[in-house]
Amino acid sequence: MLVSAVVICLALALVHLFRRWRRHRKTAAALEEAKERGVRVPLTLHPVINTDICIGSLTCLKSCPEGDILGIVNGAAELVHADHCIGHGKCAAECPVDAIKLVFGTSERGIDLPMIDEYFESSRRGVHIIGELGGMGLIRNAVTQGLQAGERLAETLPKGKGSAADVLIVGAGPAGLAAALRLREAGRSFRLVDQGSLGGTVANYPRQKVVMTEPFQVPYFGKVSKKLISKEELLEIWERALRKASVNVEEGVKVSGIEGQDGAFRVQTNRGPMDARKVVLATGLRGTPRKIGCRGEDLPKVTYRLIDTEQYEGCDVLVVGGGDSAVEAAVQLAEQSDARVSISYRGDSFSKCRDANRKKIAGLVQARRVRELLSSEVDLINENEVVLTVAGSPQVLPNHFVIVNIGGEVPLEFLSKLQISLEKHFGEERKKPKRAPVGDRRGLAREKDERSSHRRAHFLYFLTGTLILTWLTLKGWSYYLLSHTDRMASPVHEMLRPAGRWGHGVGIVATLFMMSNFLYPVRKRAKFLSGKGSIRGWLDFHMFVGFMSPLVIAFHAAFQSNNQLATGTAAALLVVVLTGIIGRFIYGLIPSAGGKALQISDVLGRWERLRARLQPMLDEADNPALLHRMFDSAAKPVRPGSLLWMFATWPLRSTWTRWRLFAARFHFDDVHYYRQFREGYRQLSRLRMQVTFYDSLKNLLRGWRVFHASLAGFLVIAIAAHIAVSVYLGYVFFR
Repeated sequence: MLVSAVVICLALALVHLFRRWRRHRKTAAALEEAKERGVRVPLTLHPVINTDICIGSLTCLKSCPEGDILGIVNGAAELVHADHCIGHGKCAAECPVDAIKLVFGTSERGIDLPMIDEYFESSRRGVHIIGELGGMGLIRNAVTQGLQAGERLAETLPKGKGSAADVLIVGAGPAGLAAALRLREAGRSFRLVDQGSLGGTVANYPRQKVVMTEPFQVPYFGKVSKKLISKEELLEIWERALRKASVNVEEGVKVSGIEGQDGAFRVQTNRGPMDARKVVLATGLRGTPRKIGCRGEDLPKVTYRLIDTEQYEGCDVLVVGGGDSAVEAAVQLAEQSDARVSISYRGDSFSKCRDANRKKIAGLVQARRVRELLSSEVDLINENEVVLTVAGSPQVLPNHFVIVNIGGEVPLEFLSKLQISLEKHFGEERKKPKRAPVGDRRGLAREKDERSSHRRAHFLYFLTGTLILTWLTLKGWSYYLLSHTDRMASPVHEMLRPAGRWGHGVGIVATLFMMSNFLYPVRKRAKFLSGKGSIRGWLDFHMFVGFMSPLVIAFHAAFQSNNQLATGTAAALLVVVLTGIIGRFIYGLIPSAGGKALQISDVLGRWERLRARLQPMLDEADNPALLHRMFDSAAKPVRPGSLLWMFATWPLRSTWTRWRLFAARFHFDDVHYYRQFREGYRQLSRLRMQVTFYDSLKNLLRGWRVFHASLAGFLVIAIAAHIAVSVYLGYVFFR
């Protein structure tokens, strides 16, 4: 029996390790490919993973709508296809241990965004910024911000008098429309204007363009649950909601300035001034497309978006850009018209595009439907031709139209004119919206205090567990304290023994209770359960069941173990619980060597500078080879190894370091130089030991998942065997 159990556990562990190795290899290959393509982390909203506390639950990978943004390296999540991330944020929402933060910019490259507080109010009081202008480009995120901003204004803005509207919303894209509908629900007055038409940026998408989005709620319409939706379908949803809410979009209104102060604004437009007490800017970035910066770019034939392919029939069209928008425009022109399409990009490959778009454009280039001009820049645009530099050589192309898709920029001049300050983000989170003071309402604007909710859940679990254990203890307290011999003579033995009616009943309930522990892994892996409840709540229930299961099983066994199967099952359950405790509470407390690695790189810099300064003295020493070897050995890369081997060889290494420093003393003429050398060598030795220790300890504790998952699988088999043996021997509850 024991041999069979060991074989089963080893088989499950090998399966788990193989899957982990395969996942690691796949991610490592993807990272290498991304590195070769020169992929850079986006400056827009993207995830940053704290690998110190990441437990490798995989929920972030499975929840990402893009599918391949994250991977697993050494048991922790890592950003792989950073250029594909568009800021859904589901990875952060689905992380059970809060190891993922959504940030703007990177530590190397900052991004300028309008300065706003947790209620989307800018540095100019009374002016709020939402949607793409504030950094939230995804439709669902923009809608969420619009609803939150509308609810906040509706609850905090006192009822006004006079002809001025409560709120003037500038921009009829997803964010502006959501804010308007929420204000209509609250019965507040507002005006909704746009320099273009209904839909904002969405209205400028190419015809029948399909966009990916997450389910979101639209007031006066309901839930939009389609993950893939066309431009026309999306606009139809907004139109139906606006008709039902009797909301009018004032199209063709361009804002040029904002005068006045909070509570009494006068907004200057091309149609005259408009008065409002609050202003919401939801303009997006479409009004400020990034320019090429070449001569002739101001010609009428140059445009910054593709709307309808029919107007380009039979024409020579140059698309400029290497991102998804540019590639999609070139593909659509080639597939839906007979235009002669060329695409110019300054990079040597379309590395910023999604795989599907790269394959499409490659196929069209191979079929000679699209002319590919990589490593090229546009120098001059004339009426009937364009002049480019392609791989260092000038090239002239016949041309009727130029479509520029190289992104948009924050309208710095416009924001400066409105007296709105900017702040540069270097990989930092934005302030999260707080709950409105009136309380929790409905829809996506609902802001719950999750920390308080978790505390209440923890208290409820503690109370429930205490009551269950107290009840079980009181039920058989006098019996459980008896010896095995005395129990046989007890009048309650037939009922409380494991095969008795009470003991058997407790065992059945405990088994069902313990099997509910697998709801958490099912929640992580099943797509139909994705987003159902907070993942933290599911993990809390998982831990509650994990802590309670061995205790309740102990009451079923009457605190005795009479056979190998029961003993093996109990031991496996105990290991599962202990490894769960390590993974959830202890693993995250052990820091990685990241901080020490940064510190060691700084010390290494000083070490190499000291070496350069001492070079003349080293060359004149009687044994320069010894000193050079010591410099080289101290600067060698740190390799993590076995924790046991590190502790076993620690005394020997320490003694060897002291001896080498003692021997080196006689090769220095200047004691000051020797002290600098000795201090630097000792500091590097200590840091190398710390890096080795942290990496080795982290690698050791990383094995908790192997034991946890393998023994959990063994438990299912053991419990099934335990039930089968009980039934075979006639221990049936209903008899």
